[in-house]
Amino acid sequence: MARLSAYEALLRQWSARINLVGAGTLADPWRRHFLDSAQLLPLIPPGADSLVDLGSGAGFPGLVLAIMGAAGVELVEADAKKCAFLREAARVAAASVRVHHARIDSLPARPFAIVTARGLAALDRLLLWAERLIGPDTICLFPKGKDARQELAAAHKIWDMEVELHASRSDPRGIILRLARVSRREAVCQA
Repeated sequence: MARLSAYEALLRQWSARINLVGAGTLADPWRRHFLDSAQLLPLIPPGADSLVDLGSGAGFPGLVLAIMGAAGVELVEADAKKCAFLREAARVAAASVRVHHARIDSLPARPFAIVTARGLAALDRLLLWAERLIGPDTICLFPKGKDARQELAAAHKIWDMEVELHASRSDPRGIILRLARVSRREAVCQA
């Protein structure tokens, strides 16, 4: 808790200067951000040795998961100021993470055990961005809001996947998508 509290204090301090999270969410950061991120930990299979968090922003969920013991966490963020925050938050919270100041499509292609993203994009677009980081055994954990089922239906037009839906503990309208065996469908050619 001390490490998470140090992270929360830094989040408040930096949010006054740069846009890390919605200002209104700072009234209840423990539920809106920390619990929302921490609830993914039980969905990570034992032995998972790598996790990439896409569009990390203020570090949710990746930095929280690293603080709580997830292994091999890498945070990807295109905004230099947010990367500076992530590095400082990791230092203050004594979290072992690697921060990439990069666009997702510039990362070297390699499979991760876990892929996470929170509030980054609709599922069909998110899977396109993450495709190079998803292997046959990768688990994707994506917290989604009230439109999760519509996003899932749209993604199923392009992607095959095994889907588990988990109710969010932080938002009664939220759903966590746990996806496995994600692969893009081959185009069907018709003569």
